[in-house]
Amino acid sequence: MSPKNKPNLSHSQVSEIVKRLYRLTASVIQSLPSYDDQNFYVAPSEGGEYILKIMNSEDSKNTLLIEVQTYAMSVLQQNGIPAQTALPNTSGEIMSLEEIDCGYGSQKYLVRLLTYLPGTTISKVPLTPQLLYETGKTAAKMDTVLKKMKHPHLHVLEREGFKWSLSNVSLLEDYLYVLDGEPLLEVVKSVIEAYKSSVDPKRSSFRKCINHGDFNDLNVLVQPNDKEGYRITGILDFGDMNSGYYIHELAITVMYMMTEHPKPIEVGGPVLAGWESVLPLNEAEKDCLYVLVLSRFCQSLVLARYSVTLQPENEEYLMISSRKGVNILQQLWELGKEQVEKLWFETATQLSDKSERQEQTK
Repeated sequence: MSPKNKPNLSHSQVSEIVKRLYRLTASVIQSLPSYDDQNFYVAPSEGGEYILKIMNSEDSKNTLLIEVQTYAMSVLQQNGIPAQTALPNTSGEIMSLEEIDCGYGSQKYLVRLLTYLPGTTISKVPLTPQLLYETGKTAAKMDTVLKKMKHPHLHVLEREGFKWSLSNVSLLEDYLYVLDGEPLLEVVKSVIEAYKSSVDPKRSSFRKCINHGDFNDLNVLVQPNDKEGYRITGILDFGDMNSGYYIHELAITVMYMMTEHPKPIEVGGPVLAGWESVLPLNEAEKDCLYVLVLSRFCQSLVLARYSVTLQPENEEYLMISSRKGVNILQQLWELGKEQVEKLWFETATQLSDKSERQEQTK
């Protein structure tokens, strides 16, 4: 994406928008990090806390897609999953297309004011087996709610050619030149081949659903609970939502939680146990989990590296997950499918048994 597509509003432009569209007076405005869009924390003098989200001009053209994503967030919130909801503006709409000049001439950006969810990102707290179990469980619950969602434009989630979808791992071949000359290139090529030979043929056995698609360590919020641990208090960023499969969401969740753990290989078991407490996997899904986790690492590494070629000034943020991912991907690949799966599935079984016993003694 061209840097010109990314919004770059000043604080005075934010104040003006909040006043005009929501009749609120912004007394505090803080800029927040973002990949392609622009996000601001806004505390109006009238009370409350919000996030003003300004979509990049390219994605702003997909108004139906953003509408469905925003609707999905409210459906989750109504079903007990902590997601943001959009505040209606003065016209009663949950979003509006605004013409703004950010220094590149006037462009159209989609603007939404979302509720603020308290908490800290899961990346900043210790990932205990219990919290990883809760993460897997929450991801599965979220997808079961999304599966039942009804909306006249759900078809827009069939995002053909969407490069972040785990149905489209082969598209990475077009970007492999960004790894030229690096030892990692051979691992990525091997994973793509493993995906083609072992995942593609089994896809017809995967159960379909709607994926959040980016259940990562910066998109999950937590707060301390009563028992010295943490509970999940927010799920952010529905920009990668797409029609996919339950097993894709699980693989994505495992992969991103691994990037935040001192012993990444140990993450899979607890996340899997939490997931299966809601949605047990079928045989084909179990068999493909390892390669799908590796495939997501490859997507993250290759696409982040590609994004840096487009936005070198944003390298620090773009490479967050990717830098840690290189070593984990190599480690997973060297250990091999059999060894990794044995650890994940045995740990998951032990944790599930323990969890059942605790439930029975309550």
